[in-house]
Order: sequence, then structure tokens, then C-alpha cells
Amino acid sequence: MDPFEARDAHAFDYGMHEGSAMKVSHHFAGHTGMPVAIQTWVIEPGGFEGFHRHEGESASQEFYQVREGRALMRVGEHDNELGPGGSILADAGADHGLRNTGGTGLRVLTL
Repeated sequence: MDPFEARDAHAFDYGMHEGSAMKVSHHFAGHTGMPVAIQTWVIEPGGFEGFHRHEGESASQEFYQVREGRALMRVGEHDNELGPGGSILADAGADHGLRNTGGTGLRVLTL
């Protein structure tokens, strides 16, 4: 496997959890050998991931880090404003959802 990947090399349009359309880059097309999915999402202004939760035996904690733009991330009952460099964790089983609150595309790294 080539250890270099250009920005958005494996990007595709996707709608997640009944949210709005977004561009998802599944880094190295998911072939890292690591036990996590590493993705970058680009969500247009006003767009959102969709409020949801992961349950069951395979549910896992999720990491989000804003790379560009502004976001509101709801985890449980708490709203969190995030800007570039801001990170947040959503525990397995916790209701959560991400919304672009800025005027430009929101770029978020997720694991």
C-alpha cells in the first residue's frame, strides 16, 4: 500500500443518518489495517450529520475534530460549539449529531 494519499483521493457523496448530503473521504479506502475507520467529511453550510446513536455489541466511541469551519455538536443533552482544532468524543450509546453553523464548508476528521 502506498503510504501517501492526496486530499480527497477517495471522496464520494453520501447521506448519513438521515442528515444532509456530504462528501466523505474514507482514507486509504478503508485499507489501513487499523481497527478504526478514518474519514474526513465536508458538510456544506447549514448541513448536518443527523442526530443518532450507535448501540449494541459493535457500538464504539467516535472522535470528531474540526479541521476547517464552525460546527455545533450535540452529545446527549449538551451542545458544543467547535472551531478549527476543536475535538469532541461521542461515547458508544450516546445520542449525537453534528451541524455546520458556519458560512463555509465544514471539514471534520472522524475516527
